[in-house]
Amino acid sequence: MSKQSKRIEALVYHAKPTPGKIKVVPTKKYATQRDLSLAYSPGVAEPCLEIEKDVNNVYKYTAKGNLVAVISNGTAVLGLGNIGPEASKPVMEGKGLLFKIFADIDVFDIEVNTENVDEFIETVKNIAPTFGGINLEDIKAPEAFEIERRLKEELDIPVMHDDQHGTAIISAAALLNALELADKKIEDVKIVVSGAGAAAISCTRLYQAFGARQEHIVMLDSKGVIRDDRDNLTSQKAEFATDRKIDTLDEAMQDADVFIGLSMADIVTPAMLKSMAKNPIVFAMANPNPEIKYHVAIDTRDDIIMATGRSDHPNQVNNVLGFPFIFRGALDVRATKINEAMKMAAVKALSNLTKEPVPEQVNMAYNETRLTFGRDYIIPKPFDPRLIAEVPPAVAKAAMESGVAKEPIDDWEKYRDSLLERLGSDNKLVRLLLGRARTNPKRVVFAEADQLDVLKAAQVAYEEGIAKPILLGRKDTIINLMKELEFDADVPILDPKSDEQLERKNQYAKAYWQKRKRSGVTIYSAEQKMRERNYYAAMMVNEGDADALVTGYSRSYPTVVKPMLELIGMADGASRIATTNVMMTQRGPMFLSDTSINIDPSAKDLARIARMTSRVTKMFGIEPVTAMISYSNFGSSENPRAEKVKEAVAFLHKAYPDMIIDGELQTDFALNSKMLQDIFPFSKLAGRKVNTLIFPNLDSANITYKLLKELNKAESIGPIMMGMAKPVHILQLDASVDEIVNMTAIAVIDAQEREKKQKKSLFS
Repeated sequence: MSKQSKRIEALVYHAKPTPGKIKVVPTKKYATQRDLSLAYSPGVAEPCLEIEKDVNNVYKYTAKGNLVAVISNGTAVLGLGNIGPEASKPVMEGKGLLFKIFADIDVFDIEVNTENVDEFIETVKNIAPTFGGINLEDIKAPEAFEIERRLKEELDIPVMHDDQHGTAIISAAALLNALELADKKIEDVKIVVSGAGAAAISCTRLYQAFGARQEHIVMLDSKGVIRDDRDNLTSQKAEFATDRKIDTLDEAMQDADVFIGLSMADIVTPAMLKSMAKNPIVFAMANPNPEIKYHVAIDTRDDIIMATGRSDHPNQVNNVLGFPFIFRGALDVRATKINEAMKMAAVKALSNLTKEPVPEQVNMAYNETRLTFGRDYIIPKPFDPRLIAEVPPAVAKAAMESGVAKEPIDDWEKYRDSLLERLGSDNKLVRLLLGRARTNPKRVVFAEADQLDVLKAAQVAYEEGIAKPILLGRKDTIINLMKELEFDADVPILDPKSDEQLERKNQYAKAYWQKRKRSGVTIYSAEQKMRERNYYAAMMVNEGDADALVTGYSRSYPTVVKPMLELIGMADGASRIATTNVMMTQRGPMFLSDTSINIDPSAKDLARIARMTSRVTKMFGIEPVTAMISYSNFGSSENPRAEKVKEAVAFLHKAYPDMIIDGELQTDFALNSKMLQDIFPFSKLAGRKVNTLIFPNLDSANITYKLLKELNKAESIGPIMMGMAKPVHILQLDASVDEIVNMTAIAVIDAQEREKKQKKSLFS
């Protein structure tokens, strides 16, 4: 994609369909006049009077306790500099989005039109009663230090300048782990810090809190080494001035154990790396381009422990590992501040989490067999679902122990459960899918690439590194659409009806005829079928000219399924194909089967569908907890429609006792764990959170998933084909670009999994 095209895409993203990235939604009923009279006058007077009696009641009756202000004056926005408060608003909204999706914290972004420190502080103090916490953002140094210091002193709610402390907390956790791997002690190592802005100062202070010694630290700014004989140093820089008679980074790096980069790209050379001590630790965190390129660094020193700010290399120092969870813990105990003890607790929690066994969901997201603590894994991954259950409790405990918590927590197990529940409403699974696909992109045939939305999806898949597209359709149409989209990639464009494809088309026809000649297929009819894009595309996958196939955008589902069954067929050992849809619901991802194929499956079919769905759920890194759905509960009806579900469950309990599955169950009992526990405590699902529903027929499954999609605006991935011999996936008619991209990721992951199984069988 050209620079101009990316610019337009970014502008459209922020402008459409509604300007901005966050909104306010009601949390109470408002359907009736009675509701409105409670929400506003006269009912609203009652909580007002209670708060007047005791100001702490504001946390009981309003949203203050889960509301953070993201406040900036726009003086140091990203790498854009002092662009003003209005221009900073998209960044502040983005920060609000991250707070919400990672820790379920609501945000108002506040842009303040002043560069005067006193005015800024007075503004924040005047609006502070609205909020449970203040996140300062993109304020230039040295003013940022004074603003944060005074607000922390003068307010009784948590205040943190993330630009300072976010990087400090994450990098400190990484540093502690790197030092452990290097068999070095923090009080002994020589540290070079390139950069002297807010982040660099805060990082160095936090390292000192963990034992780094002042005399072992050399800090540099744009003028060189910060020495104690330099004039006009700010108080912050003077704090780290060295008495060593050195002037350059080259000199500072000699025999250094640790390099911390928060400055600019490409200022560290291979020669500098070679001059460092054994097992050097290099955190090159300038973004988007680090102080030394990752591959240059690891090629220069095979004993290096390297981290960057980039997601495409190991050990990404990413602030999102910190600020959402630190504020979550602080808010949940109503901390009056975020102090050093709380920041150090977050560091230790992140450091310790890295050493724990990594969930399969995270391994799969990064296409790792098994992530383990080591040189390429010194800090948790941003997608790790354990973060919200580990960091906030550590921060909350530190707040309590240091005496700044007003509402201490008694039941930590219950608190952790409540934190995990907050993860249900976001789309982490989609991010995991796309991330996993990127680790090993496959050749995916887009059988309807002359459709604009399909081509857009192929462009996204290509530019995001999700897949290697093969475009099928009318070549002239595709080329013209690619020009319109500024999609100038060198990707294969194939038209099955063109003379260019005659030789390959005939090869495919012959292979198809050989397979189906005793089923009424002649060589002539085979050649004619190869002119149809779905037959041609399926043969590409069959013959190994592509790894996966995505189709169905412009044709009815049955007409697309037919050629796939004829050419691809079922996988070895499979006696049934089916589909599942993944719905992104408020309670988390839900797998619904069978949504597209089996009209009235038998008990044996239902058991097979449940088994196939279980395998797909595990492919997503999720342990399946499955309810077999009916209108009946555990034998309450003897109708054959309920009995077949009961029979399927009985078979699965006997044949696969380790499966967490039960039924037959009505949907409300399946999804309401309290109801299920109270009425049917004997169930294998009692006390568990169901994430997979197997429906008794196509009517109920298809209707349910489409109701969820349209009424609740739940994002859907699917239908995902199960039981096919090759990675073939069929879209719903007129699927959106996002849905096609998601399905492309599924196709790639499907191909990845099959490749792993094939390699495993070869070497077993």
